[in-house]
Amino acid sequence: MSSERRARSSSLAWSNPIAWWWGLLTLVSGVNIAVWFLLYHQLREPLIGTGGASGIGLMLVLCAAYVFGCAFRSFLPRADVQRICLFDTWLSSVVVGRSVATVAEICFAAQWAIILHRLGTMTGADTTLAAAWAIVPLILVAECFSWYGVVTTNYLGNAIENSIWAVAFSAVGIGVCRLLPEFDGAARAVLALATVGIAGYLAFLMTIDIPMYQSRWRAEIARGRKLLKPFEGLRDASTRRIVTRELAAWKNEIPWMSLYFSIAVWASLALCAFGSLEGHLPRYRIAPAAASWSSDALAAVGRPPGETR
Repeated sequence: MSSERRARSSSLAWSNPIAWWWGLLTLVSGVNIAVWFLLYHQLREPLIGTGGASGIGLMLVLCAAYVFGCAFRSFLPRADVQRICLFDTWLSSVVVGRSVATVAEICFAAQWAIILHRLGTMTGADTTLAAAWAIVPLILVAECFSWYGVVTTNYLGNAIENSIWAVAFSAVGIGVCRLLPEFDGAARAVLALATVGIAGYLAFLMTIDIPMYQSRWRAEIARGRKLLKPFEGLRDASTRRIVTRELAAWKNEIPWMSLYFSIAVWASLALCAFGSLEGHLPRYRIAPAAASWSSDALAAVGRPPGETR
């Protein structure tokens, strides 16, 4: 271990609050993995059949990428731009962790896209279909800004990344709201719960997460810190790890990591379960009102009273 790592390390004994936080993360992640296996046992279908990947099979794969990816990041927490981590192992490399996060987040976005596309197609809701087509491209752009921030250590990249997430889930929220009049009963309750969850996520992004990265960016500018060049930054992200168990180093990471590795994963699991119920959704559909009169009714408009054809 380098002198830099030794200087900033401290014990991970249970007297350290970071140990309790890490223990809770790993416990929640273990439960999430167990829930995924339960879903797999209940919902599994042949992933390859006459039509290629089955619908629920694809959702299980996408969900697995997110659940296991977030579990990996829980077991080996790190803060990318600061290059800090809890354990001195190559698996704590920023490049490794960010790569896992990129795959997981794209899969999570794909889950939303699939569900919205199915519901939009079922109801003919163009707004929902537009959100379904938009979310994955938006998240791909967000991931590019995330990598830019990580490689160059420029917090502006992280601020833009999370702003794009906010735009993407604003579109998702609008798409879900559009579906509310189309369903009744339990289906509407689930959609309403999703709307509330998305609103809470957007509030967190706008009031806590994005402002945090903006303030860090301004502080770095005020200090006159020099940004890393792309290849220099990529090497730095691959090799430099600062092991620290000090609360001061992690206190700003704890809120978003705790929510991300719990509630966001539960959302992924819920999307997987909801996707398996597609065949039951028609029973909750509200019959659309007649959009137009019959041709005979239209012909009768303006006809003098009592006149018949």
